[in-house]
This record gives sequence, structure tokens and C-alpha cells, in this order.
Amino acid sequence: MQGKDARWVGVITLFVIMAISYIDRINIAVLVTDAGFLDHFGLSLEDHASQGMLGTAFMVGYALSNFILTPFCATVLGVRRSLFYGLVFWGVVTATSPSFSGMGMLLLSRVLLGISEGPLFGLASSYIKAHFRGDENGKPNSLVNMGTGLGLAIGFPLVSTLVAMLNWHASFYVLGLINIAIGLPLVLLYVRMPERPDYRRAPVSMARAMAVVSQNFRNALHTRYLVTLALLTSACLAYLWGSASWLPSYLKIARGFSVSEMGWLGSLPQYAIVLGVLVGGVIIDRIKRRHVPLIFVVGSIGIAASVLLAIYASNKYVAVYSLIAAGFFWGLQTPPIPSTVQYYSKPEHVAAAIGFTNGTGALTSAFMPLLMGWVIGLFPAGHQAGFQAGFGLLVGTQVVVLVCGALLWARERRRAHELGSTALAEGVA
Repeated sequence: MQGKDARWVGVITLFVIMAISYIDRINIAVLVTDAGFLDHFGLSLEDHASQGMLGTAFMVGYALSNFILTPFCATVLGVRRSLFYGLVFWGVVTATSPSFSGMGMLLLSRVLLGISEGPLFGLASSYIKAHFRGDENGKPNSLVNMGTGLGLAIGFPLVSTLVAMLNWHASFYVLGLINIAIGLPLVLLYVRMPERPDYRRAPVSMARAMAVVSQNFRNALHTRYLVTLALLTSACLAYLWGSASWLPSYLKIARGFSVSEMGWLGSLPQYAIVLGVLVGGVIIDRIKRRHVPLIFVVGSIGIAASVLLAIYASNKYVAVYSLIAAGFFWGLQTPPIPSTVQYYSKPEHVAAAIGFTNGTGALTSAFMPLLMGWVIGLFPAGHQAGFQAGFGLLVGTQVVVLVCGALLWARERRRAHELGSTALAEGVA
């Protein structure tokens, strides 16, 4: 397979790997409702703060990996080899997790999983930057990001079914096998980078490699709007990990759904994310670049309104429908983030730039599951008011997205006006 068809097969491969990684990430969110899992690691059903800490541990490892490993992987190892090693590592960590015991070892396993999965978005962005122009990267970015929602959508019922039919150990073993048996062959067969100088692995010594990594990272920090996009990413990820970590418990405890209902109902907002990501990618390629930030504005308003309706609705099915709507709006606002970073980054800087935005986002959002758990724990066990307060924090994340999106839109409009005025003046002259 050659040419443009081959580049899309690579995008589909990255989509599958992204989905696999997100199944791994939410495994714990389902398992904290299982008595056998909690007993094995010395946790209690009412200890919401410790349960939230598991999500935080993953995100801390993920953030550190984005800052440190992503530039190294893109510069020294390359996209293909980095993906291969990452899949092997996180497959082994996942499969061996049931052999651990105690809260400390479980936290360590989540940190290691976060470290191994950290470079994925940066590597995917390097691939897309290499194969797609800036005015056609909306759809490939949306396809890769659809793996986020699909992984969560498949993960909730898959893990619930494995626990119900087998036991909690089985979820780790099956997910570890999926990483190795599906992910590795796809990477080896279909992920190829162009034979261009800016994608060749030039450094020949470790000292030279680290010098290039450091220089690329420093240069990447000058990417236009990078700080604003990092703040916006932080708020987006805070919503995702806060909602994903506590959605199963919310459905089961606050809304009274059974374990089987919890699995498939919990997957519905994730399917809505997939649809939202697809729509967002199509919109990006159909509108002018200066109007792309408006997607953040619309998405944030939609999420905030939907979550507020969900937590205060008296009917539990209305609450589920509202969370489905929130998932759609969250999906809508995700493709513009990597698309914008790729548009303004140089090819050799894009992985580091994505690593910075994702790393910042992961590090700051890492504490959302823990913060939500702490807030929920302030109220009597099983009381709906606790979940209302905890999920209310998610609304605050969208205020940040709204402000950042409006700021980006204003800057892009001003920049377009200035460029137009300059071009007009030069034409007259």
C-alpha cells in the first residue's frame, strides 16, 4: 500500500492504539466498585479519596512522561519504535498488576502505566504532521481522538463483563494481552514516517541526542498560543478524568443502577464523545482557521449546561441523557487542540509541543479525581448531594475552556485583520 492510502491506514492504527490505551486507563474506575479488588489492595468502598488517588497516580506518571519521554522518543527513537516499546511496556505492567498487593504497589503500577502511555498523543501528532497539511489535519486528528471515546465506551462494559463472568484479575490479563496481540502487529505493519531529513534519527551519541532533545523542547515552547492551549488542555482533561473516574460510582451509588446497567449506561457518554470528535474534525476542515477557537466556546457551554442538568435532574434517565450530551460536546472540542498545535509547530517540534500541552494538562488535571473524591467524601456515604458537589467541579473546568477559547478567537481575529491590512498596504504600494 502506497501514497495517500497508506497514510490513512497509519491513522487508523493510531486510532486503534488510542482506544486500547483508554480501556487500560479506565479499568480501575470500574474495579473500585468490586469488593474483591478493594479487599485485595486494602481499600474500602467508602474511601473515595484513596480511590480517586489511583486516577491521580496515573495522571502524574502520564504528565512526567509527556514532559520528559515524548521529546526523547520523537527525536531519538522515532515514532514507530517508540510506539512498539510503549505497547510492550504497558502490556507487561497491565498483565502483572494482579500480582501486586497493597495500596502502594497499586499506585506504583498506575504511575508506570501513565509513564508508558504518555508519549502516545505526541507521537500520533508527529505522524499526522508528517503526512497531512495544516488545512487537512482536522479529520485525521478527529479519527485518532475518536479512540479516546471508543476506548472508554468499550472499556466500561468490557471490564464490567469480565468481572461479572470471571473475576477482577481477568480484566488485567485480557487488557495486557490485547496490547501485545493487537497493538504490536499493527504498528509494525502500518506506521511509517516519511524519508525526509527532519524525520530521520540524526543523533549518533547519547550526549548529542540529549542536546537535540533539549533544543527541540526549548524551541517548541515558542509555538504560538502554546501556554493558552496548555491551560485549555488542562481544563479539558480535568473534565475527562474527573467524569470517567467517578461515572461508574455515580451511576451505581447516586442513581441506583445495577452493575450490569452501570457498564452499558456508562459507555453511552463515551460513544457520544466519538460522535462529537468526528463532527469536530469535519468542522475544522470546513471553516477558516481563525474561527476554530469558537468550537471551544460552543463545546464548553454545552458541557456546563448538560452537567448541571444531569446532577439536578430528579429522573435518573434524564441524568444519563444529559451526560451523553456532555460527552458529545466534550468530543467536539478535542480535535482543535492537536490541530492547532500542529498547524503552528515545525515538524521537528510538534511532538515536544504536544508533549508540553498534554503534560501540563495531565499534571494539573491529575488531581481532579482525587479532588472529586474528597468532595464526595464530605457527605454521608451514598448521599446524592456528595456526587452533586463532586460533579459540580466539572462545570468549573468548562469556565476555563470558555475563557481560553474566547481569548484564542479574539487573538486570531486580530491577527487575521493585521495580516489583511498588511497585505492591502503592500498591494497599494
